[in-house]
Amino acid sequence: MINLVETFSEFNDIKNIDRPAMVRVLEDVFRTLIKKKFGSDENFDVIVNTQSGDLELWRVREIVPDGEVSDENKHISISEAMAIDSDYEVGQECYEQLHLDDFGRRSILAARQTLVSRIMELEKDDVYKKYHDRIGELVTAEVSQIMKKEILVLDDATGHELVLPRTEMIKGDFYRKDEMVRAIIKKVEMKNNTPSVVLSRIDPLFLERLLEQEVPEIEDGVITIKNVVRQPGERAKVAVESSDDRIDPVGACVGMKGSRIHGIVRELRNENIDVINYTSNEALFIQRALTPAKVSSVNIDFDKNRASVFLKSDQVSLAIGKGGLNIKLASKLTGYEIDVFREDQEIEIDDVDIDEFADELDTWVIDALKAVGLDSARSVLALSKEELMRRCDFEEETAEDILAILAEEFEDSDEE
Repeated sequence: MINLVETFSEFNDIKNIDRPAMVRVLEDVFRTLIKKKFGSDENFDVIVNTQSGDLELWRVREIVPDGEVSDENKHISISEAMAIDSDYEVGQECYEQLHLDDFGRRSILAARQTLVSRIMELEKDDVYKKYHDRIGELVTAEVSQIMKKEILVLDDATGHELVLPRTEMIKGDFYRKDEMVRAIIKKVEMKNNTPSVVLSRIDPLFLERLLEQEVPEIEDGVITIKNVVRQPGERAKVAVESSDDRIDPVGACVGMKGSRIHGIVRELRNENIDVINYTSNEALFIQRALTPAKVSSVNIDFDKNRASVFLKSDQVSLAIGKGGLNIKLASKLTGYEIDVFREDQEIEIDDVDIDEFADELDTWVIDALKAVGLDSARSVLALSKEELMRRCDFEEETAEDILAILAEEFEDSDEE
């Protein structure tokens, strides 16, 4: 009898590997050992006790009269059989137990190496499968090593090493060794035949999981998160819906005096989170998505999947947001390309009508600006270069020139 726990001591700590898979590997390794020594494993039994780790190898051959052995792997002479057990008779099957020593030291070392390799493969497959099934799950991990492009962390639940790339970290994230990190499992990939579990703190799902953890009504299914969009570390918009008319989904997510949302905001490095009440009324949903701006009216072109939003002059910059971020997130949240227009055509006292720039801007440029409701200098300057390019279909150089010319007008005014 061979005790695997003693013979292969390096496997004492194997706990998570599927036992039937372990048995198959052990049988395969020892059948390979048998084939090398005897040329075939057809008449051999490999018996593994998964509880104790014991292994038994038995050679089974038919007993034939002396001198009639034609195949030593199938037959054994009666005299050899009786040397094993005196009660054997011709015609019976002879069971002969084999021992590790029968295979020689070199063969045993080779078997050990093969077994180690196969067990490591099983462990890798087990890690890959378990974490692949957990993609999107929130984990808490301890920082173990800080590197230039990533930090390595240890899963608090399993002890496995996970990777948090710096590209998946929020701007402002800074960690020291042994600090705790929260993130979601984004993906599991094989690198050099080894599973690599990649975490993320910038994925919208991370914010969704934090909300589920902080808001019991979400976990209970009373409140549903319909969509989440983010610019990590800057702003996020979350659309929520309640299945119970008595529960305000926005109020439940924010909490009394912001008690629930404040913890999440701190976790996300002061990311500004707009929680919005979802509605199937698309015009109303677009209106809510542009918070904190107050929208006067919305016109939707369903064929082009675009929405024209009209606001008072003092609400335009709020709707667009710094660098066009607010309108960009609102578009992602609702699924519509949103164009912002001023509700009235009055020009602010310190504003300048776009027609006044006829000497510096081409006529087609002025016409393109006015066609999308940008009829004053300040309404154009409220947009980022990217938003101006998108709305008017300008080349980057054209957009830069327009913004520079209009900005210069107000610089001159300030100097005067």
